[in-house]
Amino acid sequence: MLTTSNELNLDDAVFYHSGKFPPSTLNYGLLMPQVVKATDALARYDQMLKNMHNSEILLAPLRNQEAVISSRMEGTVSTMDEILRYEADYDDQTENPNNARSEVIETILYQRALKAAQAAMESGQPLSQFLIKAAHQRLLSFGRGATKSPGQFKTEQNYLADRIKRNILFVPIAPEKLQDGIDVLFEYLQKNQDIPLIKAAISHVEFEALHPFKDGNGRIGRMIITLLLWHTKVISAPYFYISGFLEEHKDAYIDHMRMVSKEDDWTSWVVFFLEAVEKQAIRNLQIAENISDLYERMKKEFGESLSSKWSVNALDFVFTNPIFRNNKFTKDSGIPSATAARFSRVMQEKGLLRVVEEPSGQRPALYSFEPLMELVRV
Repeated sequence: MLTTSNELNLDDAVFYHSGKFPPSTLNYGLLMPQVVKATDALARYDQMLKNMHNSEILLAPLRNQEAVISSRMEGTVSTMDEILRYEADYDDQTENPNNARSEVIETILYQRALKAAQAAMESGQPLSQFLIKAAHQRLLSFGRGATKSPGQFKTEQNYLADRIKRNILFVPIAPEKLQDGIDVLFEYLQKNQDIPLIKAAISHVEFEALHPFKDGNGRIGRMIITLLLWHTKVISAPYFYISGFLEEHKDAYIDHMRMVSKEDDWTSWVVFFLEAVEKQAIRNLQIAENISDLYERMKKEFGESLSSKWSVNALDFVFTNPIFRNNKFTKDSGIPSATAARFSRVMQEKGLLRVVEEPSGQRPALYSFEPLMELVRV
């Protein structure tokens, strides 16, 4: 919740904790039991990732889920179906997303920013100020965000406020002190030798307290969690997303972050963060197992129903594009056109595909692969 201070009440405001980052002390006696639980849950989830021979196909829905939930936490409400329907008509190279609600566009941009940041780090770029600014530039590149200084740090004081009660909840660092604060944060990320999970917790709350951008701080901050855990090899692939738990416990999430600045209580925040990691890892493991189990069941069903050497091509396509237009299936699946057309009919007859839009004129039919969509809708 980002706003200016006009006509807002500062009585309950908490101010940025100048000079208190990084924390001088943490109660490791309280932290370590939760570190063990979070580490164990993440290790089990990561083992699942390592055992997947096609994790990009199977876990792309988790990235879409993260885009929907993380955006929803900032008041941008869209659905998985809307995002995937948009992707059925446009690809990542569409520079100016349009023909959709602004909320859908903003969620699409988050998904693209996350995907691009992951690709940049995979190509060797470090987790740096440059990378974060590039992600922010992409996040706010079009629509309502384009007027909010994409890719640039703030030059005016910003606030987090309760829009209903008109109370300012938190006053981030002043813009003239921001660059020094950012430099200290990235020095901490690069040089601190603490346990990676604790480092992720501390750096996340510090980023949110700095609130370095005019808009989009929450989404970028949660994106950094995934990138940092991957960068420090806590997870072997960038498919761990935490926004589901944080959305469900949003009040506690905000309260714990405020208490860092109000009471210098870093330990309680870290415990909360580690619990979020543990619970989300358990949940993500279940989702990943469900998707993997579905893939194995569908591999058999597609093989029997389609009776073709191209059946796995069809299976991989619908898992990658669970909502799609028939022409894209014909063009991008690698299956001969006549065979692809037959596959569409057979999958529809078997109840695997639901017709979202009937064909009209030159516009092909739009299908939804319901077995997968039922698992990943949020």
